[in-house]
Amino acid sequence: MRQTPTRNPSHLLGIVWPFIVVALLQAAISGVSLNVLSSVRAYVSGESLWSKGQKDAIYNLKLYADTRNPNYYLQYQRAIAIPLGDHEARMALDRPEPDLARAEAGFLQGGNHPQDIQGLIWLFRNFRHFSYLETAIEHWRTGDRFVLQLTQIAEQMHRNLSRQQASETDIARWVMQIQQINAQVTPIEKAFSDTLGEGSRFIQLLLLAANLAAASILILLAALRTGKLLAQRQSFEAALHAEKERAQVTLASIGDAVITTDETGFISYMNPAAEQLTTWLDEQARGLPLTSIFRIIDEHSPQDDWRLIDQILAGECSDGNLHAQLMVRLDGSAIAVSLVAAPIHSNNRISGAVVVLHDMTRERQYVANLSWQATHDALTGLANRREFEHRLEQALGKLEQHSGQHAEHALMFLDLDQFKVVNDTCGHAAGDELLRQICTLLQQQLRDGDTLARLGGDEFGILLEHCPAIPAEQIAESLRQTVQDLHFVWQGHPFNVSVSIGLVHINHAMTTLAEALRAADVACYMAKEKGRNRVQIYHADDSELSLKFGEMAWVQRIHLALEEHRFCLYAQQIAPLGDTLEPGAHIELLLRLHDEFGRLVPPISFIPAAERYGLMPLIDRWVVQNAFTILAARQRCGKPESITTCAINLSGTTIGDDAFLDFLRDQFRLHAVVPQTICFEITETSAIANLSDAIHFITELQKIGCRFSLDDFGSGMSSFSYLKHLPVDYLKIDGSFVKDMLDDPIDHAMVSAINHIGHVMGKRTIAEFVETPQIMQAVAALGIDYAQGYAVMRPQPFTCECEVQHHFQRDCLTAPSSAMPLDILQQDMQTTSKGSH
Repeated sequence: MRQTPTRNPSHLLGIVWPFIVVALLQAAISGVSLNVLSSVRAYVSGESLWSKGQKDAIYNLKLYADTRNPNYYLQYQRAIAIPLGDHEARMALDRPEPDLARAEAGFLQGGNHPQDIQGLIWLFRNFRHFSYLETAIEHWRTGDRFVLQLTQIAEQMHRNLSRQQASETDIARWVMQIQQINAQVTPIEKAFSDTLGEGSRFIQLLLLAANLAAASILILLAALRTGKLLAQRQSFEAALHAEKERAQVTLASIGDAVITTDETGFISYMNPAAEQLTTWLDEQARGLPLTSIFRIIDEHSPQDDWRLIDQILAGECSDGNLHAQLMVRLDGSAIAVSLVAAPIHSNNRISGAVVVLHDMTRERQYVANLSWQATHDALTGLANRREFEHRLEQALGKLEQHSGQHAEHALMFLDLDQFKVVNDTCGHAAGDELLRQICTLLQQQLRDGDTLARLGGDEFGILLEHCPAIPAEQIAESLRQTVQDLHFVWQGHPFNVSVSIGLVHINHAMTTLAEALRAADVACYMAKEKGRNRVQIYHADDSELSLKFGEMAWVQRIHLALEEHRFCLYAQQIAPLGDTLEPGAHIELLLRLHDEFGRLVPPISFIPAAERYGLMPLIDRWVVQNAFTILAARQRCGKPESITTCAINLSGTTIGDDAFLDFLRDQFRLHAVVPQTICFEITETSAIANLSDAIHFITELQKIGCRFSLDDFGSGMSSFSYLKHLPVDYLKIDGSFVKDMLDDPIDHAMVSAINHIGHVMGKRTIAEFVETPQIMQAVAALGIDYAQGYAVMRPQPFTCECEVQHHFQRDCLTAPSSAMPLDILQQDMQTTSKGSH
């Protein structure tokens, strides 16, 4: 946002206030000086009027004595009125409470100018005790006494002359008295005038000294302030230079290209990153138009953005990144960039622009890699199950769009025969190499546009789009023959490999994804059942396939088990190791199913089918609802052994179901279960396959206090980069590493590495399949936090005996012990598809 520079009035005042004070002081001194000098001048002028009036009065009074002419007496009265007026003014000002009106009238009578009267009064009142003025006032009082004597003589003379009672002797005596008064007044007048002159000169010198002192102070302050301002300016210049150096170092060190232009769009600066991105040196590019060294075009439009610099200078590109952009250099090469630009404002005007270009090549490659990893198998580079099902769904949609035309697809499921022999004999490295070679051979036999995908393990899927039945069958047979002809040798050990293929012709009669996948799965299963190394074509009216289809149709059986309450829960303890001691019990809930005859069915028999056919959300809801019911009942019973952590397994399908979040919140409110006691377990494979959904699911439940555990870590992709983004609390090390870690150094190293990385990431670790005390000691020595397995505790029914249980729990409790043999439980514990089970 553009900001208008403002001045700080307080800062300016802080600089000039000493000058203002001194200037005001000097102005005040000058004003007082002028006022004092003006008042002194008025007193000098008044003294002249007083002296002239006194002399005129004596002169006219003598003429009156000599001539006895009354006119002279009148002239005497007019002349004597001036000294008497000044006398009245002095008397009014000498009072404890000066009578200013009387004083002003007296001064006016004394002939003083009206504009000087206020100065006369001000000087008398404020400086009367000043030595010179005090002496002058004393002379003034003396002169007034002589004036009053003269007035008495004049009144006596006038009275006697008017009555003709005055003799010559009287007149001579009066004249002599008048002359004596005149002789005495003259020195007084001179003393008054001299005193005022000396005072005026002293005041003038004093005021001159004060003005010179004020001027000196002003000069000194100006010098000090100027020195300080110069020092500040030098400091500012040094700071500005340092800031410029920092800015240049910063611009030179950042990885984004920074280009600045002037107001006309000509380049004024390029940092090293810009030089590398544009292949122009800063010295070469300076002064050139921005559009002369590269062009910006829109990826979604072939037109060049020639108005880029105009848009920047107009402020149209100042709000952030533009959409997808390509920077085309002079050599014709194009680079994906993100562009941020803004105008540069100076003194309320646009003085240039800054353009920041970020090379998006690595980011786009990273996004492409992530997208590829999300849709492809890391080992073979083929499409994974998710991508395969997506393409199959698109192909089915094309059938619906072209329902009026002849269209047909072919779907194949391939399962390698005896692949486990290679893995068990030569290890996983041999199995991985075999898979890569087979994938290469299969891909060579397919048409362009056909999809080959690895669905998991040694299972593959092939989608032949727009392929009629006969060519599809020929391709399937050629694929079978190609695999059969492969002679795989690993470290001198030859292996014969074959493949069982289930082929389904997809036409208008089969339009759903679930039906197509189920049919291909049944056909592949039948190919293996009939002796392997063959192609089995699915026909809906084939009685044998229909029978196998019914045997594999777990959907109905799972629904029926839910209706008849034949699912039940078992609990297995997770024990802390070393210093990882917690109050209460830490358990994991395991799912069990009794078939129609009361026999215990391991989860490996029904969980894969439930996951494939979308039944896991129903099972997970059943597990959560019944687990919460039992936990609430145990709380009401006041069980002596408190459960601080109860782990509940969830499937990958459930994690991506937003409705399941609302269901969980309702269950927490309904049963009043403390969220901090619940830890949801999700498998590594399902979490990574649904990474964004998993992160959202975990984050939402952690807000209310739930914890999370990443189950079977190591059995899937084992991607620590994904683990960084999963905010789980526990990391469960897959039992396939733990159970053989005492005999296999690789497994031991894997367990140690997973534990170390988990601790570095701030997660607690749990070792699964801890079957013997020796293994427990080994995992404890590695610093693993928890252990789970038969060496800790065998699974026990999860119940609350003090309350009446639901009939599904009674079925679990009353099931015969023979229905739960140890080998079944072990098989259950060792399944790689444990899920919530």
